[in-house]
Amino acid sequence: MATTVLPTGLTGTPSAGAPLASKAVVADDPYKNKYLIAIAVTLAAVLELVDTSIVNVAIPHMMGTLGATLDEIAWVSTSYIIANVIVIPMSSWLSAYFGRRNYLTGSITIFVVASFFCGAATSLWGLVFWRVIQGLGGGALLSTAQTTLFEAFPPHERGIGQSIFGVGVMVGPTLGPTLGGYIVDAYAWPWIFYINVPLGIFAGYLVWTYVRDAAHQVKATSVDVLGIVLLTLAVGSLQWMLERGERFDWFESRFVTGLAITSVVSAVLLVWRELTIDEPIIDFRILKSRQVAPGVMFATFLGLALYGSVFVLPVFLQQLHGYTAQQTGMVILPGALASAFTMAFVGRIANKVDARPMIVVGAFLFLASMVQMSRLTLDSGQSDLFWPLILRGVGLGFMFVPLTSATVSGLPMRLIGQGTGMFNLMRQLGGSLGIAIMATMLARQTVVQKQLLTEHVGSYDPTTMARLGGLTRSLVARGIDVSIAKQQALMIMDRQIATQASVIAFSRIYLISGILLVAALPLLLIWKTGKAAAIKVDLH
Repeated sequence: MATTVLPTGLTGTPSAGAPLASKAVVADDPYKNKYLIAIAVTLAAVLELVDTSIVNVAIPHMMGTLGATLDEIAWVSTSYIIANVIVIPMSSWLSAYFGRRNYLTGSITIFVVASFFCGAATSLWGLVFWRVIQGLGGGALLSTAQTTLFEAFPPHERGIGQSIFGVGVMVGPTLGPTLGGYIVDAYAWPWIFYINVPLGIFAGYLVWTYVRDAAHQVKATSVDVLGIVLLTLAVGSLQWMLERGERFDWFESRFVTGLAITSVVSAVLLVWRELTIDEPIIDFRILKSRQVAPGVMFATFLGLALYGSVFVLPVFLQQLHGYTAQQTGMVILPGALASAFTMAFVGRIANKVDARPMIVVGAFLFLASMVQMSRLTLDSGQSDLFWPLILRGVGLGFMFVPLTSATVSGLPMRLIGQGTGMFNLMRQLGGSLGIAIMATMLARQTVVQKQLLTEHVGSYDPTTMARLGGLTRSLVARGIDVSIAKQQALMIMDRQIATQASVIAFSRIYLISGILLVAALPLLLIWKTGKAAAIKVDLH
């Protein structure tokens, strides 16, 4: 069969001497509702992403209302993310099986209903149950939304569609803590879920009205139940391990070791299964593409560096500077807006220029940002964070759209969903890995740096003794007994040393985040092209 580049959604055999599909385009422009579709699917994706982080600021309030411990309440976040990553790689198959419009609308409906019941939950495990359902509904809202945008815009404007989606992906996680902090302070924690209801209904209405099924997708005649089970075990166990590993001291725990073994064995069996059946849940064959394989690997590093650095900054601001979640969000927001403006520009030129130079520029801007942030101290204020975060936002804006477009470049349209599903899954897993690594490094580096600093603090060091004497005299002047004042002075110095050790640990993590991303750049050399070539539609 011949393969010809056509406007998305149009299929047929060109007749001799006639302009290709011109009559069909005149009769019914398939791109006339592209911006309404972009608003609908991006809003749905933003809701899904916001709910990943919005609960974090409400955890203390939930613990009090539901009578849960910190370890138990962590399942409110963990259950949602695990359900999410299980559905993401299946989204393309599910979209073809149920029809894109039905699947997207149904997923939004599930997300909205679950959000309502999350807010209405009166017990911890009731809330966890509805978070799982919410995560299952939300998993479709990333990959399917991105695939929909590839078809909603004409080939020469696909970069614009992806930039709209990219703005949501980058701004969404930033809005979570800010919005959550405001809602919890002004109302109560259930409203972080109730707010999804009207917005979700609006997004669902737009999707049902304007999104159409993909003409190129063929519904599977069978359901790969074993593949779904293996996928659930592989991805679910891995995500569970990454979420809880630090709490259980990683492989010192038999439980974590068991999760790791389950994940590896299930993943191997999953790949074998999907490569040997005709209608797989996940088509791993797309990884034979010299575009897709390096692209999803780079997405893993991008997720690792981005989510790792995003994780440690709020901890730095809240633990060491005493910022509230809302204040932290306002500090991060300018960088997110810089990312949005950069994507708006990059989206217009993404189809015209090679992606590789833009990604390289973005990676080095990200590294420069991390270098500047590694120099932050306890005396640093918001002004010291402004430009580093602007740099980070611009760097991410240069990377996201070109990376996505070039990764799926050349894939047949029927496989775009598989490509974006794999891309989003690996970015999400890279992010979870980044958070797990950075959390572990932060804890261990703080201990190491404190030990190193303590070696320079002793009874024979005149500076130390002068500092200790000054603290003691200050406490005695407040009416505290001399012996008690000496003990409290020692405790104050110990806290100051621990705080300084934390600052050093944070600086190391920022540097590592930047270096890891730049270290992944050689993957781009494997690409055949850096240009977002026209996506092919198979003619029958």
